[in-house]
Amino acid sequence: MRSAAQVAPLDVFASNGVKAVLEALASDSERIAGRPIATRFGTSASIRQAITAGESFDVAILTTEALDELTKAGRIVAGSGAAIGRSGIGVGVRAGAPRPDITTPDALKRALLGARSLTYAEDGASRVHITRMFDALGVAEVVKGKTTLEQGSVRATARVARGDTELVLTLVSEILPIPGIELAGPLPAAFQNYIAFAAGVGAKAQNPAAARALVAFLSSQGASPVFTAKGIERR
Repeated sequence: MRSAAQVAPLDVFASNGVKAVLEALASDSERIAGRPIATRFGTSASIRQAITAGESFDVAILTTEALDELTKAGRIVAGSGAAIGRSGIGVGVRAGAPRPDITTPDALKRALLGARSLTYAEDGASRVHITRMFDALGVAEVVKGKTTLEQGSVRATARVARGDTELVLTLVSEILPIPGIELAGPLPAAFQNYIAFAAGVGAKAQNPAAARALVAFLSSQGASPVFTAKGIERR
């Protein structure tokens, strides 16, 4: 028999938006899958590009839109996709720093105009909603001059944790788990948008049974408390 160390790992590609959840559920996930799990995190856009380029994987956990596109392209097994939750957009500040009032559109506008600097992910799923909000608030030109775009939310939140940048705009699930960052709050309802995530089995998965077991576990009610604690809403 092969020892546990010899069992091939389950290769998972996952969005940064679910990173904290997967890390918290790592032990349970490996028990359910019956093998080690090797996870590669990135933006849904970068992961989709890697999959489209032919990189091998067993499970993908991405935005619903990205997973649907990959399913239509034959990269994800049709019918294997399962919704795992959604996260809204929020504003993060360095731990211990004053939290700006962003509870109303007017308050949010004042906070954005008053901030010395801000950042968000250039290739993040929430970018289109953030830029649309800037336009609606009439602050796009002012904000542009003090914004640093980063590749991915991990680098964006790190800027704020170091004190290099005052505000980060990204998914709540990408703010809550980060050391040195605190959630100032979610965007007000008028500008809130949710990014939904789903998991699916790779069309050329080397371990399809284990992949299906992991997707079933992540979409189960048993995993819900961890998702909720990490800023991802379950329905």
